[in-house]
Amino acid sequence: MGNSKSGSLSKEILEELQLNTKFTEEELCAWYQSFLKECPSGRITRQQFQSIYAKFFPDSDPKAYAEHVFRSFDANNDGTLDFKEYITALHMTTAGEPTQKLEWAFSLYDVDGNGAISKKEVLEIVMAIFKMIHPEDMKHLPDDENTPEKRAEKIWGFFGKKDDGQLTEGEFIEGTLANNEILRLIQFEPQKVKEKFKEKEKNP
Repeated sequence: MGNSKSGSLSKEILEELQLNTKFTEEELCAWYQSFLKECPSGRITRQQFQSIYAKFFPDSDPKAYAEHVFRSFDANNDGTLDFKEYITALHMTTAGEPTQKLEWAFSLYDVDGNGAISKKEVLEIVMAIFKMIHPEDMKHLPDDENTPEKRAEKIWGFFGKKDDGQLTEGEFIEGTLANNEILRLIQFEPQKVKEKFKEKEKNP
């Protein structure tokens, strides 16, 4: 994609990323230089992506979750992310609009890529999320969502689907936008954990 091995970002990709994300030209160019330092080939592999994720979560095991995140952004399924895919991922998970984030969340939970989510797929992602929650923070989870199975059951229950049912993207987005509880449950950090981090910031 563009000048992936040169030191400068192609004008076409720069303009496209500015149009589709909230990042400035300066930010994009700075990230591109940083990206090339980490990945001189201009592409980031699954293993590199997992090791970057691991730096953010030193006290947990983010490997499975990072693998699912990587899969959801590897648009052409070639086992690597180029700069454009990488920035799209960064934007979608940090600054994207609510509907955009949920479109990404749907692709994250749609493990087999068949355009629908099953209860089994919800459990698979929730299990990956639980591996990233620190054991100490696990103690603060409510009784009805303190295991991957309980949380997956709770999420599925909100959508009112049978155990062998399927969720379409439209149903997933509509249901989640209408219910903050679903939004909280499908995300990485449970609310209680977020509150704990806020407390630590106020009282280090």
